[in-house]
Amino acid sequence: MTPTLFGRWQTRLLLLSTVGVLVSLPFVMGFIGPGANSVYFWILSYVAIFGLGWDMLYDYLQKFRWDRDWPAAYQLLAGIWEIVFVFCGVKLIGFLPIPLPKEELPLGALLIHYSIVWLAVFIVSQSLMRILFLRWRFRGGQWL
Repeated sequence: MTPTLFGRWQTRLLLLSTVGVLVSLPFVMGFIGPGANSVYFWILSYVAIFGLGWDMLYDYLQKFRWDRDWPAAYQLLAGIWEIVFVFCGVKLIGFLPIPLPKEELPLGALLIHYSIVWLAVFIVSQSLMRILFLRWRFRGGQWL
């Protein structure tokens, strides 16, 4: 499948608003991590919002590839780049607001949360999306 920009946006928002929220719930309720806090939904929101911008860059770069495809290895690198950006914005530099002081957000919890969410979204995009939305692959990632 060669995803279109609109298809990338639809897929990102669908997966983060379903799988991302479900995976974030144990963190928000305090079952995983240092305690109950809504900061994980904030992190998920930043990944979704800034991801729309990153998708424009990914779509542009993808057009330089001979097959115009985006292999799974590139998705791995994109996931790493996105957490570096969100980490800098939330914890290191602090230009992205969160509901607690940036010093109180444990780095380990942030990395574990993002890693689990990203892995779940990646697995669902590579498997369940292809089963539930049969035409998704043939319409450039658009599911609507």
